[in-house]
Amino acid sequence: MIRSMTGFGTGRGAVNGEEFDVEARSVNHKFCEVKVRLPRELSALEIDVARAARERLARGGIEIGVRRAGARPVIVPRIDFRLAEEYVRVFREAEQRFAMTRGLALSDLIAAEGVVSLEERTVDVESARAAVFVGVDRALHALCDMRAREGEALARDIVARLDAVEQLAGKVEALGPDAVLHYRNRLADRVQELSRGIPLDPARLAQEVALMADRMDVHEELTRLHSHVSQVRALTAASEPAGRKLEFLVQEMHREANTIGAKSQSIEISAAVVALKAEVERMREQVQNVE
Repeated sequence: MIRSMTGFGTGRGAVNGEEFDVEARSVNHKFCEVKVRLPRELSALEIDVARAARERLARGGIEIGVRRAGARPVIVPRIDFRLAEEYVRVFREAEQRFAMTRGLALSDLIAAEGVVSLEERTVDVESARAAVFVGVDRALHALCDMRAREGEALARDIVARLDAVEQLAGKVEALGPDAVLHYRNRLADRVQELSRGIPLDPARLAQEVALMADRMDVHEELTRLHSHVSQVRALTAASEPAGRKLEFLVQEMHREANTIGAKSQSIEISAAVVALKAEVERMREQVQNVE
């Protein structure tokens, strides 16, 4: 079954204390374009994450966002204990030299320059990588599920449009002989009116009607139209990506409808062609959403 190009999915991955939330979303796009947002310390994974998306999605503008989850901080305080010991030694020497009795407080030590600093927490790269790809896999799975559900709805709508197209094409085909007969009668009346009672030449009239019938013949166009409809039906039921093929076939259906309309000499056929083109246009809008 065909899939839509629009969808959204989330996933979380956790390995050895490294935990990440992943969001994957996709919109319509002519090709497969993947954008990845990662924490700065994991930017080297961008190519691999994009490759994982392309392996599962054939078309669409895809955005994958990865952010840290949980309460484990990225920035942590560090104490330089060797420097702190030197501060303690120097403070105590100062107390003895100046006969000070206040005593050294922890706040004094922490406030001393260089004792406390903020550093980025050491990242377990392998665990972080594994956690990211667990989250990416789950988010892409959810995204694909949503695209499949949307695709089912698109397929139902497209099939309904195909049924309407076939009905209208059948109507055009049925009206063809009547259109030729109507043209013959109209031509005979017009000639009779202009000739002012001069007898008609049946052979000449038959020749003119035959020429017009040939110009009005849309059998080839209807045959191709039915063929396109059959191919679209097959593609909507196929499991492989079919969006580009569907776009081409719907374009060809529109071309055949235009040709039939141009050849029409009947009000009834023209009305059926207008309705047929409207169905094809609605189908074109839906097909643009297909992967």
